[in-house]
Amino acid sequence: MGATPVDLTNLADHLRARLHSTGSRQIVGIAGAPGTGKSTFALGLAEALGRQSSAIVPMDGFHLANEIIEGTLLRDRKGAIDTFDIGGYLSLLRRLRDRDEPVVFAPCYRRGLEEPIAASIAVAREIDFVITEGNYLLSLEPSWRSIRCLVDEIWFLDTASELRIPRLVERHVAFGMSRDAAIAWATGPDEANARVAESTRQRADRQISGG
Repeated sequence: MGATPVDLTNLADHLRARLHSTGSRQIVGIAGAPGTGKSTFALGLAEALGRQSSAIVPMDGFHLANEIIEGTLLRDRKGAIDTFDIGGYLSLLRRLRDRDEPVVFAPCYRRGLEEPIAASIAVAREIDFVITEGNYLLSLEPSWRSIRCLVDEIWFLDTASELRIPRLVERHVAFGMSRDAAIAWATGPDEANARVAESTRQRADRQISGG
C-alpha cells in the first residue's frame, strides 16, 4: 500500500461518514517519524472537520518529564519509545473513548520548555472527532498494542527524509539548539526513532504522503 497525496476534505468527509454510520465519537491516530509534519497535518484535518467539533490530543504530552530522565541513559534518547508514559496515554484514550465525562483534560508538550504540561487541552463531551498524533501509535510492543483497540483508524504520514531531516534541524535551532547540536540530534536520536516509526507503516489503515 503506497502513500496517497493529502486531501483533507476527502479525509474529513470519510470521518464524518464513519460518525454517521457508527453514531460514536471518531478517534483517529496520525503516526509517522519525527519531522513528518504530523502536528501541521492534524491542525489541517481539525480545520477541515471544524474546530467546534474536533480536538487534537498529541502523544507528546506524555513525554517523561526532564526531572525523571535527567542523569539517566534516557536523557540522551529523549523521544524514544521508552521515554513516554504509555500507561497515562492509554488511560486518556480510554476516557476519550468512553465519552462519559463532561470534559476530559489532556496534556500538551511545550517546545522551548521541552516539558509536558498537564491538563492544558480540554476535550468536551460534545466533541465528535479526536485527532491524536505521535511516532509510535502503530508499535507492536506489548504495552503499546492496546492503542489499536482505542482508536478507530490510524493513518501513517510519510515524508521524504530529505525534507524531514532539514525540517527537524530548523525546529531544533528555533527552540534553542546550536546548529551543530541540532544536526547531531536530528541525524542521531531523531533518526533512530524515525526508523522505529517507519518500520510500523504497513500496519496503518492508510498511508498519506506528507511530501
